[in-house]
Amino acid sequence: MDSNKEFDFEAFKKQAIEGMYAGKPLNGEKGIFAPLLKHFLEAALEGELQSHLQEEKASGVANRKNGKTAKKVKSLSGEFNLETGRDRNSSFEPVILPKRQVIITEELEEKVIGLYGLGVSTRDITRHIKELYQMDISAATLSAITDKVIPVMNEWRTRPLESIYAFVYLDCMHYKVREGGSVVTRAVYNILAVNLQGQKDLIGMYVSESEGAKFWLSVLTDIKSRGVQDMLIACVDGLKGFPEAIASIFPYTQVQTCVVHQIRNSLRYISEKDKKAFMADLKLVYQASTKEEGYENLIGLEEKWGKKYPVPISSWYNNWANLSTFFQYDAHIRKVIYTTNIVEGFHRQVRKVTKTKGAFTSDNALLKLVYLVVSRISEKWTMPLHSWNLTLSQLYIMFEERLKPHLQNA
Repeated sequence: MDSNKEFDFEAFKKQAIEGMYAGKPLNGEKGIFAPLLKHFLEAALEGELQSHLQEEKASGVANRKNGKTAKKVKSLSGEFNLETGRDRNSSFEPVILPKRQVIITEELEEKVIGLYGLGVSTRDITRHIKELYQMDISAATLSAITDKVIPVMNEWRTRPLESIYAFVYLDCMHYKVREGGSVVTRAVYNILAVNLQGQKDLIGMYVSESEGAKFWLSVLTDIKSRGVQDMLIACVDGLKGFPEAIASIFPYTQVQTCVVHQIRNSLRYISEKDKKAFMADLKLVYQASTKEEGYENLIGLEEKWGKKYPVPISSWYNNWANLSTFFQYDAHIRKVIYTTNIVEGFHRQVRKVTKTKGAFTSDNALLKLVYLVVSRISEKWTMPLHSWNLTLSQLYIMFEERLKPHLQNA
């Protein structure tokens, strides 16, 4: 239908009614409403072009119409060829339907992004859309739709942060990404924080070739530049140089090395026949009532097992300063900070979705999916941690001078 001609609504209505009686669908590939949507869009685009040419003329720029261009458009009302007017200077940029856009339904795009965020494969998304809307969508189109997440994701990743956080958990996930003709490993660095209201928030998500204290240093520098002035307690795994990296950016932050990670690493050196007895003695170290009692029990552990297993015993001594931070607090705080289980639990939720992926096509493809999973998980982070009032009271006793400025500004 020529968009310059008046739309014959009566003829359309007659054809639509006949189509309905003939069993044609309202929407889909041969949808009854497709001609009406085509007319509305072409009329709107024609109006945009006329307005653009008038503005060009008013500003002294010589320009005029230069024929039409056509593209196949997919919509819930059907698929059709849409004609758009062109201008001689090629300066016309339509607003209602940009030049390269071929999908014109937010509902469909939300459906695609939602399925992608659940870890559904491109092939299965294509089949699902075909079943729902009788519409074929290529892998390139699906990628273009999900790429719309990237600006929102980047804005989220660089958003301003709160000035202080009570607890911060730093940990890493590893994935495979295609690069050129090979598959490489990527580390996704995540910083999960608990604010002064006791609510969780993923304040940082970064990707690098591998995990290392040097990159963690750049990550911490970034969150400081985004407004974080202080972190009371940082919970980390046993990565070498990690506490020093934190101290260089946040010198007053207490560091708690994950006790569970330390236990796992220790057991790697213990023979199967000794593990049960060794663990019984090791529990006396990290389940002690006080730091002093724990250290005395560590000495006892060394006296009993040191000659046979010097490596794990030495590791406990070398890391004792950061392994024993949690002893300063009551049981309900100890439970929260002695391990990085909070961020590891979050990672398990992410992996439930990402485990179906072999290797991602790019770093952006990896980050897109992780971001969409994070967005869904974080919707449930509305309540404070258990017994948060008691936790905050104890933190206030321990860190009164550091907390005061932030509580006054809150």
